[in-house]
Amino acid sequence: MKKKHDLLVIIPAHNEENNLPLVFKGMQDIQIDLFADILIIDDASTDSTALIAKQNGAACISFVFNLGYGNALQMGYKYAKENGYRYLIQLDADTQHDPCNIPILYNALKTPSEDGELPDIVLGSRFMKGSGVYHPGGMKKIGFIWFGTLVRLFGGGELADATTGLQGLNRRAFSHYAVFDNFDARYPDANMILEMKLKGYRILQVPAIMHMRKSGKGMHAGLWKPLKYMVRSTIAIIVAKMRGCFYKK
Repeated sequence: MKKKHDLLVIIPAHNEENNLPLVFKGMQDIQIDLFADILIIDDASTDSTALIAKQNGAACISFVFNLGYGNALQMGYKYAKENGYRYLIQLDADTQHDPCNIPILYNALKTPSEDGELPDIVLGSRFMKGSGVYHPGGMKKIGFIWFGTLVRLFGGGELADATTGLQGLNRRAFSHYAVFDNFDARYPDANMILEMKLKGYRILQVPAIMHMRKSGKGMHAGLWKPLKYMVRSTIAIIVAKMRGCFYKK
């Protein structure tokens, strides 16, 4: 796909043939083709995910083997860097991230603060005034509180939604992530936000509209996967803080 705009929307997807058409419909509603290019990172899907992406005019990179969410994201960062994009927005393929958030994050990336500084990373939050109605389950709610508390205690500031995957990044931020050792390939979540904050990257939060998944199972479905995720992510946040002692902002 030839680059048409300065914004790239990346969407990691694994077996999302039921949800992806709804995501594309949402992007058509905001006339995405007028201001952004779309890249689907097909993480070894065995269904029609790649075909649906191509039918909707999106660029598509397909993995032969399932490499996981973090690796799929990093492939998108590399693509954006190599193709000269200035801004990037990452969106989930499971309909949880409403495409109506894309223009909001894009505008936030281009709008300077009162001191004239532009954000490097814009986080779409489920839990700010102006966010849509979102009712997570008990385990998720505990996780949101836990990770938000850790990030705050370790110097990451007050984050309303520390685990949000709905993010906008400028070229400085996604070019940093594109380097192999700079991004967590397994669970890039609150730990990466904390790490970037400690490295001196400017982070902004905006309210966002999110929904519960409509079809299929998420990568943290079941009992053991969420527990494993919480343990590993907690360790990753602690490690990020330890590394932060050596950063020069």
